[in-house]
Amino acid sequence: MTTSPDGTPAQPAQPPERVVARLRPNARRLFWPSLVLILTAGALGFLAGRVGEVWEVVLLWSSAAAVVLLLFLLPLAAWLSRRYTITTRRLIIRHGFFVRVRQELLHSRGYDVSVRRTWLQSVFRSGDVLINSGLDHPVVLKDVPRADQVQRALSELMDHSQTVVAVRRQQSESVTDETTVWGSR
Repeated sequence: MTTSPDGTPAQPAQPPERVVARLRPNARRLFWPSLVLILTAGALGFLAGRVGEVWEVVLLWSSAAAVVLLLFLLPLAAWLSRRYTITTRRLIIRHGFFVRVRQELLHSRGYDVSVRRTWLQSVFRSGDVLINSGLDHPVVLKDVPRADQVQRALSELMDHSQTVVAVRRQQSESVTDETTVWGSR
């Protein structure tokens, strides 16, 4: 065992934090926006050759651009702005488009992990992973692919992290060779 310069036993170095998984909500959310994009492109191609006036062409292109912006690009940006990162020490949740929110949960704090599914999520093996960390509202990883694997991984990481913390706490509280005798004569 190594000792620090002041003579007390040194704590072993912590292993570096590793990324276990990077997740986003299920891409199934982009089905309808993608269908709108395809239909808009088809309608634009069909109607572009049929209009002759300049104002009709401008109206056609600007309405197609507005439909693509509102019904494809905004849902895509919302989907891309939500990200979950699971590391060996913590869970990092990032979301928001104009206002970015970052939330972290340490595995060593301990929490309860459960999965909630709708019938459609069951078909795609995804689900909402609920993490109850003792706060007012549970943290929800919305529509995560392979929700059962995410739940198992979080439970294992939490158990491992709590045992590492308990071992470190026990090592720091362990008594050296100095003993105190009470009431001896």
